[in-house]
Amino acid sequence: MPTETIECPLCLGAGQLARAEILDRLGVKDFARVAQLSAEEAIRLLLSKHQQDEQSGRARFEAELGKRTAAIAQSHRDELHALVTRTSELEGAQKIAEQQKAHEIEHANRRVEDSLREVATLRERNHELEGEMAKVARVGKREELDFAEEARTWPGICVSEKLARNGDFTLAFRDPSGAPLEPSLLVDNKDKTVVSESDITKLVRDAKERSIPVAVLVARDESQLRQVDKENRWGRRDGIWILRTTRFWLPRDLDVLKPIFERMRVQGMDFLDRNAVLADEVRRTFADLDRIDSELKKAAKAITAASGLVAKYRDRLHSLCESAAAPIAPTSQLHDSVLAQSGD
Repeated sequence: MPTETIECPLCLGAGQLARAEILDRLGVKDFARVAQLSAEEAIRLLLSKHQQDEQSGRARFEAELGKRTAAIAQSHRDELHALVTRTSELEGAQKIAEQQKAHEIEHANRRVEDSLREVATLRERNHELEGEMAKVARVGKREELDFAEEARTWPGICVSEKLARNGDFTLAFRDPSGAPLEPSLLVDNKDKTVVSESDITKLVRDAKERSIPVAVLVARDESQLRQVDKENRWGRRDGIWILRTTRFWLPRDLDVLKPIFERMRVQGMDFLDRNAVLADEVRRTFADLDRIDSELKKAAKAITAASGLVAKYRDRLHSLCESAAAPIAPTSQLHDSVLAQSGD
């Protein structure tokens, strides 16, 4: 080492000199010192280079770190912006959905209110219809009972009790002993504004279910029959002979059909089916009778009007006769009366 003391070779130990001094006096380089210094310099340079490299690496690291941090921050900002945008969109969609839901709820509430009002109206209407149906049923039942009471007074006619279904009554002629004769007639009474086609269809169906070849639809009044019913009062549908009539016409119609029914008992229920000409003749007979009845009604009205006129003119002639039988007043009195009337 440079500071190490060694014996001086010149003075044989007269003093102690440092190694470096002795090497300097001898003009010899201290390679150890040089090596040490070189090593120190090399280490210094290495350390300097290492420090520079470290600083450069740190600067690059910090730059890269800043770059990466900026990129991550930008990515986070972009993601945050996207999230904010998406959140705004979701909030807008939620608001629209809430508005739509509120609108749908309001619409549903209105529909429910309308339905409740409609149900209340229908319930009230149903009560009215039930009342009307009850009235119709009472009227229909009264009509049926009135018809049964009236028909039982007709001579030679037998009327059954009220049927539970498939018609109102069965009607038939009876023999001298009172037993009903064939064919039976299924009777359906109607007291409504006008007879409908469904009434005819139901009557045919009921007659088929009871296996009765002749059915009678009885209206309360002539005005309740349609024009087609009046023009075809006797006809056949689906194997059932149908008579369209009224309470007033039925006794007369039964008298017309009585010979036909007697032939049907003797020659079979298909007697009219085998004699289409006779069936047409019966139809024309009813039409002629209806015209005669109409003319008789007109004649009755004319007779009633003439009777009224006769009574009117008779009263007028009677009053004229009483006026003519009164005593004639004197001329002076008549003159005074005329003057009094003129003054009035």
